[in-house]
Amino acid sequence: MDLSDRYHYHVIGRAIEMIDAAETPLSLEALAGAMNMSPAHFQRVFSQWVGVSPKRYQQYLTLGHAKSLLRERFSTLATSDAVGLSGSGRLHDLFLRWEAMSPGDFARAGEGLTIRWGWFASPFGPALAMGTERGLCGIAFSAESGPEAAMADLTGRWPKATYLEDTAALAPWMEAAFGGRGEVAMHLIGRPLQIKVWEALLRIPSGHVTTYSEIAAAIGSPRAVRAVGTAVGRNPISFLIPCHRALRKSGALGGYHWGLPVKRAILAWESARADA
Repeated sequence: MDLSDRYHYHVIGRAIEMIDAAETPLSLEALAGAMNMSPAHFQRVFSQWVGVSPKRYQQYLTLGHAKSLLRERFSTLATSDAVGLSGSGRLHDLFLRWEAMSPGDFARAGEGLTIRWGWFASPFGPALAMGTERGLCGIAFSAESGPEAAMADLTGRWPKATYLEDTAALAPWMEAAFGGRGEVAMHLIGRPLQIKVWEALLRIPSGHVTTYSEIAAAIGSPRAVRAVGTAVGRNPISFLIPCHRALRKSGALGGYHWGLPVKRAILAWESARADA
């Protein structure tokens, strides 16, 4: 990502925040003016990064969009492997690899583990990243909760770990995660049931959604819908483990640990790029 790309990336991140916070659709002129760009230049840059025009993107943010996704892009997890991580639904050529911590290591609450952390810009507001030598173990969005709450949330999951601020160590993974190119390694730290649920989430293609009950069936526990919902909500690696793609049967968004505006923005962003 060169300096020009990085600048535009941050501009589009601010524009998406502004669009999502608005109560009514914003005109191209208003958005461009807020970004200190001409309307034509802003539309060109926005379309390059998001995949559609600002006007079209705002249509994806409507409350009815989640229901239309459930009707048109419902993912049956039992048959989604073929179009999952290696399919065209992935953003560009981003490749994910992951490994899980053993149950015994998890029970020790991170004791003996060094976790590095840093803050990054994302299309969905400030993102707090955490990672071990094996990969990212946490991504939190602070636009709704605030930075202190995001930090307390992630560090509270592994209270006995040693935490070091080291943005540089995490930067390649985070640039790949949101830039859409390269490889991202993840270190899943959770209980066995949680790991199963997160693995199922990874099989949902970008731009598609599924339901909590479908996830429960996919992991062999069809009656454990409530437990699945809890595990989805406890996903520590937001966006990369796509808990935002899990909806209620009714098409309602359900909950989202980092705030429903963030969930709605991510779904709209992915849908726009999938359609483009």
